[in-house]
Amino acid sequence: QVQLVESGGKLVQPGDSVKLSCAASGQPFHGYSMGWLRQVPGKEREFVAAISWNAGTSTYYSAAVKGRFSISRDNAKNMVYLQMHSLKPEDTAIYFCAATNRNALPYREDLFDYWGQGTQVTVSS
Repeated sequence: QVQLVESGGKLVQPGDSVKLSCAASGQPFHGYSMGWLRQVPGKEREFVAAISWNAGTSTYYSAAVKGRFSISRDNAKNMVYLQMHSLKPEDTAIYFCAATNRNALPYREDLFDYWGQGTQVTVSS
């Protein structure tokens, strides 16, 4: 089992950048594919990005964020990051870090097994 703690959420203006961090503990981190999902109150959780286990050579992004967001990992520090650029008001949400030890790269909510508590990102002028 792996424990996840997100940080870095903040209030920003449209067009700004934010970098979210997720600290993992409990199991060998490199064995988990990692991802970020987001949720707006009253709506379902939405997939944002994922990165493959071990070296993280494979990544996948939702159409809504592709080209603006970048996911990365540092196995030496047990960390995964989400760099967000050109933020829009519709990016406002609680962002969750998630993990799975399945082999395939996860691309939707039900393919993740472990979750953090979330960090709030608000984009508003």
